[in-house]
Amino acid sequence: MSEQQRLSPGDQAPAFTLPDSEGKPVSLSDYLGRSVVVYFYPAAGTPGCTKQACDFRDSIGTLGESGYNVVGISPDKPEKLAEFATAEGLNFPLLSDVDRSVLAAWGAYGEKQNYGKTVVGVIRSTFLVDAEGKIAKAMYNVRATGHVAKLLRELPA
Repeated sequence: MSEQQRLSPGDQAPAFTLPDSEGKPVSLSDYLGRSVVVYFYPAAGTPGCTKQACDFRDSIGTLGESGYNVVGISPDKPEKLAEFATAEGLNFPLLSDVDRSVLAAWGAYGEKQNYGKTVVGVIRSTFLVDAEGKIAKAMYNVRATGHVAKLLRELPA
C-alpha cells in the first residue's frame, strides 16, 4: 500500500452506514443539515483512545453549542464499543468499521510511522463535516492528548 488518498476541505465526505455500539445502523446522511465531527481512532479502551474519547465526552456541550455533533469510528466490534462507551460514560455514538472500508475511504487507514517503522493501520484523524456533507477541515495524524482542545480553538466562528 503506497500513497493513500486524503480528503481536503471542499471534498464531499464519503458516505457511510455503520453499526453503533448497540448494532443499530448510523449513516453520515443522518447528520445532513447539521455539522458533525467525525473522528477515527485505532482501538477502544487503549490509553490514547480513551483519553481522546473522554476529551470529546467532556467537550460535547461546547461542541454542541458550536453546532457540532460527534461520531467516533474504529475497527472494533460493536460489543467492544458498548463496553468502552459504558466504562467511560461516553455521550456520543461510536461506530464499528470492522472491514476498515470507511476508514480507507476517508484516508484514515494505511501506511503510517510508528516508532520509526512503517506500518499499516488506523491513522488517527479528525474531520469537520459541514451541514451539506462537505469536508470543512481534515486533520490527519492527530495526537490523542490535547487534540480536542486544539480543535475547539480552531472551530469556524
